Amino acid sequence: MKWIERRFKFDFPAEVYPELLVRLDSTPNRLKELIANIPREILTRKSAGSWSIQENAGHLITVENLFLGRLDDYEARLKKLRPAKVDGSRTDDAAYNEWPIEKILTEFELKRDHYLNRLKNHQPEFFERMSWHPRLDQPMRVCDMLYFQAEHDDHHLATIFNDLHFH
Repeated sequence: MKWIERRFKFDFPAEVYPELLVRLDSTPNRLKELIANIPREILTRKSAGSWSIQENAGHLITVENLFLGRLDDYEARLKKLRPAKVDGSRTDDAAYNEWPIEKILTEFELKRDHYLNRLKNHQPEFFERMSWHPRLDQPMRVCDMLYFQAEHDDHHLATIFNDLHFH
């Protein structure tokens, strides 16, 4: 299923946010383990018009910028979250296949660490704060955004896994 077609029910208590932070914290290492020792020609291989493994990894950097901005939106108590550019052009424009894979992994880890450190500075009630998600057209608490982001991470890790094992 394409990510853009996914829908979500956010029917869990906000108190689960520490579990979601742990999921988000684990993504950089899971990504590193998944692509360790994979030759560049496999990492940058495209198939059927989809992103390469390396572009999927780089996409996580691109969307980290969106989530950092949405964290700004929650902190500013905006009623509506900034929209994502869902056409993939920001990832395409970044030309991640031209980057060394180590740079992608390091950049993603640094951005994710920065994001998590900002979140850790908030009190538990912050994770209940709500705003409107434009694409999903529904309210989203901060803890819901964390779940949404963890699911997005897993979607791209699964895409990479499938490309490595079923290509």
